[in-house]
This record gives sequence, structure tokens and C-alpha cells, in this order.
Amino acid sequence: MPRESVKAKKARVAEIVRRLHEMYPDATCALHWKTPWELLAATILSAQCTDEKVNEVTASLFRKYRGPKAFAAANPAELEQDIRPTGFFRNKTRSLMGAAQAVVERFGGQVPRTMEEMLTLPGVQRKTANVVLGTAYGVASGITVDTHVSRNAVRMGLTPSQATKAVNTDKIEQDLMALVPQDEWIFFGHAMILHGRRVCTARKAMCEECRLLDVCPRIGVD
Repeated sequence: MPRESVKAKKARVAEIVRRLHEMYPDATCALHWKTPWELLAATILSAQCTDEKVNEVTASLFRKYRGPKAFAAANPAELEQDIRPTGFFRNKTRSLMGAAQAVVERFGGQVPRTMEEMLTLPGVQRKTANVVLGTAYGVASGITVDTHVSRNAVRMGLTPSQATKAVNTDKIEQDLMALVPQDEWIFFGHAMILHGRRVCTARKAMCEECRLLDVCPRIGVD
């Protein structure tokens, strides 16, 4: 694909966003939650795990541990077994309990509402913070960049970063934030995740079925 000017790329992204609204008008986080803390906990558990599996686990987990105080006071060995199906359960237990303790001790039991404060919580990086801030509070502090968004941002020519195991998600997020209007950041992340799961998948990009085909260079697909 010929080198695009910034103006041309922004115009292409505007069309991509418009079509994503048509394709996924109700795009939102697939995790089940009732409070910002539950969303934070579920997002921590979702690392290297499907949302479906996390939702199965949290259905009983959130009945057993009701809020950050309960997680902070949990027996670590017991909590490990409760979340074991999500994988990496020892690390996730440390992150959950650490985040819960921080929320209780430093934020009065309320999940903070700023990126700066969110990043002080154990186990929380920009991806997790963006999910919670955008979904629970409607705060557009950035764009959620998971494996689907990373892969599709490269394929759509929205970032020069390479889709490797060492992919720099912070760099990809900055590239996307420079192209996508801020009032679309929250929706864009959710919609790109859905698109990556349903159409532009890792195993097979179903380009001929994609409504973005004519505005996508399909980098690395063929």
C-alpha cells in the first residue's frame, strides 16, 4: 500500500469507525460485572484466558467474595483454587489481593477514576485500566489494546509496529489515539475486539466477508 499522509489515514480511520458502528452498534465489554471492583477483578482474571471462562468463574467468585474488602482478607491458597480455571492463578491471586488491599487502604474501597491512580494498583497496566475506566466510568483515558486490537491495527495499517510476541501495546495505543477521535476511544476498543473475534481472527482473516475490505490494506494477511 502506498505511503499514506496523516490526513488520508485519519479519513480512512473515520470511515472504519463509521462502519464499525454499523457492524457492532452495541459493542461493549463481554465480561460480566455489577460494580467497578468486579470489572477490575474480572479484567485481571482475563489475562491469557477467554472472557467466557472468566464469566463462568466469577459467577460464583463474586458471590463468595463480596467486594474488595473480602478479596483483601481472602486466604491466598483458597483464592488460588477458586480462580484456578482462569490460569496463572498464583500470579492472579497476588494481583487480585494486592489491588483489593490498595483499593481499600488508599481509595476508600472505591476503584479510582483516573489512569494515574489505576496504574498504582498491583496487576494493573494500561489495558486493564482502559477497560475499567471506559466501561465502568465512561472515562476515555486511552484505547484498550489486547491481542485482537494489536493484530488488527497492524493488518489495517494503523500502526507500523510488528505483530510479534514482543509487540509494544503502549506504542500501538499511542498510534491509535493519534488517529481515532477521543470520543470514539471506548467504542473503538470494544468494536475492534469483537471484529478480531468474529471476522479478522488470528487463525484466518475472513477478508472476503469483511465490510472493511476496501479500507484495509490487509498487511501480513496473505
